[in-house]
Amino acid sequence: MDTRAPEVPCGDVLQNAVYFQAENLLQELEEHFRALTTTLNLRMEEMGSRIEDLQKNVDDLMAQAGIENSVKEQMT
Repeated sequence: MDTRAPEVPCGDVLQNAVYFQAENLLQELEEHFRALTTTLNLRMEEMGSRIEDLQKNVDDLMAQAGIENSVKEQMT
């Protein structure tokens, strides 16, 4: 009687299939990461623009209220 484990004729095929599946998954994750990074960068730029606009509006309101100089003097 032969007690050796049976050879799997499609072992290499199965191993290659798993390898290519892992490669595809890695590529998909990389694409999602790039898309997420792009989205975050765009939102950060948008937030920076909004903060600059807000600062300009605050400066304009302070100038209209006549307190621009007193605040600047307190900061120095």
